[in-house]
Amino acid sequence: MYVRHSAAVLAAAVVIGAAAPAIAADSSPSASPSPAGSPSPSASAKPTYPAELYGTTDPTYDGVWRQSLAMLAQNTVGVKPAPKAVDWLLTQQCANGAFAPYRADAAADCDAKTLVDTNNTAAAVQALVALGGHDAATSKAVTWLKSVQNKDGGWGYMPGGASDTNSTSVVIGALAAAGEKPADVRKDGQSAYDALNKLALPCKGDDGGAFAFQPDKKGKLLANADATAAGVLGSLGKGLVVSPGKETPAADCTDGGYPSSQQAAVNGAAYLTEALAKDGHLTSTLPGAEDQPDYGNTADAVVALAALSGADGAEKPLRWLEQNSAKWAKQSGPAAYAQLILAAHASGADPRDFGGADLVKQLNATGPAPQAAAKATNEEKKDDSPFGVWWYVGIFLVVGIGIGFLLSGRKKGPQA
Repeated sequence: MYVRHSAAVLAAAVVIGAAAPAIAADSSPSASPSPAGSPSPSASAKPTYPAELYGTTDPTYDGVWRQSLAMLAQNTVGVKPAPKAVDWLLTQQCANGAFAPYRADAAADCDAKTLVDTNNTAAAVQALVALGGHDAATSKAVTWLKSVQNKDGGWGYMPGGASDTNSTSVVIGALAAAGEKPADVRKDGQSAYDALNKLALPCKGDDGGAFAFQPDKKGKLLANADATAAGVLGSLGKGLVVSPGKETPAADCTDGGYPSSQQAAVNGAAYLTEALAKDGHLTSTLPGAEDQPDYGNTADAVVALAALSGADGAEKPLRWLEQNSAKWAKQSGPAAYAQLILAAHASGADPRDFGGADLVKQLNATGPAPQAAAKATNEEKKDDSPFGVWWYVGIFLVVGIGIGFLLSGRKKGPQA
């Protein structure tokens, strides 16, 4: 979901580590920032973060993302997030409209050192539009997103970065949510759909129909399951929240010259269907590590397939998630619960009885109590679990050995 997409986040990590030009926004947060107004922790002290934030782990790279996904998922199932959770999200916006993943001191003005990005900004737009009543904030954010569109019509994770499928797709979702027509948002005559089409592999050849994250150093497109799930939604003009599509049979990958966006979505879905056919899940592949089931990207694939072909198209991976995702979600925290809720919603399943688990209750427990629950009980006001680790943060532990591999566009490891 897309910085649910580790490839995009890892790309940003490389840019940051390479001392890329500063991006407009406030001093970049430390690896373990303290909440505004609190004393700096000692070396042995465990840092704490705002009570308004979902999850208890370091929000440096994903605070706004997981907050946005959590509130989107709650809104989807009729739960009203706590006002203070919404207020926290709004404080993360810079004056120019962009969102940083986490601003420890939200009272300070954003400046050239603040690392803002398209993914967190686009996710925040989708959440705030869904909640309603935040037109000024979303309008500024959309204006900023338009201002950093690349000449090929797409977006990179950070302004000025090469366009990638994940970032372009999540921005399409934000534009559509805000009432824009993505096809009409152009730079040098190119739209986001043009950018996505150029990142789609032709049907003839290995991994036909898949999307690449970006071209590799030689300009070759390499299939990426995470990017493909994002690319299907982007090509359909849809965002993070979708309802089941029409019950249509899965179509084969078909080359028709330069593919239309609809055909690119069909082709991507055909690739995902084949990738899921054997085990019902996608696989995480990292250098030096054994292949593992990729829960987050499987959830993304469920959303993509359901958006195109309805519940039947996503049934096999959905059932696999119902049977196998509980431990992963508990360890990974609010964004993981949100991904599963959005997958259940997209495929018409019940997120309150997902393989016997109440995903809504579990998500609510990771943050401030929702409005209705706050009056009735204190049970869900905090997360008592020692887990709550955002899904892709662990990926940073292997940046040193895996970053080149992931950025080459190969199938990647888990993310949210």
